[in-house]
Amino acid sequence: MSIKSYKELLALKEAGRIVRLALEAMATNVRAGITTGELEKIAGKVMRENGARSAPRMVYGFPGDVLISLNDEAVHGIPSDSRKVKAGDLVKLDVTFEKNDYMADAAMTVAVEPVSAQAHRLIGCAEQAFQKAMNVARANHRVSEIGRAVENEVRRNGFQVIRALGGHGIGRTIHEEPSVPNYDDHTARPILSEGLVLTVEPIIAAGSGEPKDSGDGWTVKTADGSLAAHYEHTIVITDGAPLLLTTA
Repeated sequence: MSIKSYKELLALKEAGRIVRLALEAMATNVRAGITTGELEKIAGKVMRENGARSAPRMVYGFPGDVLISLNDEAVHGIPSDSRKVKAGDLVKLDVTFEKNDYMADAAMTVAVEPVSAQAHRLIGCAEQAFQKAMNVARANHRVSEIGRAVENEVRRNGFQVIRALGGHGIGRTIHEEPSVPNYDDHTARPILSEGLVLTVEPIIAAGSGEPKDSGDGWTVKTADGSLAAHYEHTIVITDGAPLLLTTA
């Protein structure tokens, strides 16, 4: 969507605030021994206390309030009370909430120490790639410039983007136009306009970057079993630096 009024901006900011609170609450509690189901309940409590709803559950019938993926799982992991987080895991926390008909989306990757130096570099690279994208995510630039910035940073660090996964427009529903590839896709020619709301979300792998379905109907993993990292915020395009809706 494109923001048409200050009222819409405030509504999106409120959705983004609740997303941020849930992410922070989960991240604080990530530790060896906790289950992904317990982490989901932490996010769900924040969601309900703030009058929000799970957008993936609403829109797609996802079997959880949030998405939690471990290690070689890149996205869309299903929380479970029987799945424990272990030392050495990379935990991807992905939250999309709706409040008063507006949606916001953000994700982060948390390391459960001890993890390898490569794992730390992978997490840092996803965040760095997002920051590089912020330099070009502005009005009158093409969507493809975001992907180019992400891919250049990821490849410079020796990793690969998972090309099948990327960002998207958001606002009234989860996935809106435009698609926002994480690579230099010359077919991604839409021009960013002031007020456009979208997600930028580097989803990257330590290996080939080829994805595969896990077999549960939701979770996407790396085909070669390599570690994956995910970092995401919902932003509003301006004629200068973008406005981030899911950060403090």
